[in-house]
Amino acid sequence: MNGSSMSKSNQRVWTVVCTVAAVVLGPAAVTASALDQANAAPLHHAVKADQSQAYLPTDPTRRRATATA
Repeated sequence: MNGSSMSKSNQRVWTVVCTVAAVVLGPAAVTASALDQANAAPLHHAVKADQSQAYLPTDPTRRRATATA
């Protein structure tokens, strides 16, 4: 094996290594970037329902009718 052949072999190995790294790490970098943007965003506060408008039965002693077989 001469020097030129060895150089091409090394170049191919590095090409494969870099390609594999790009395929594996590329989506991870995109996900990390999206998470960083989400963490930097202002907090979103959910709208809470007004508790004064909750359903109140007209007769608190009345029970739900049970089904008879």
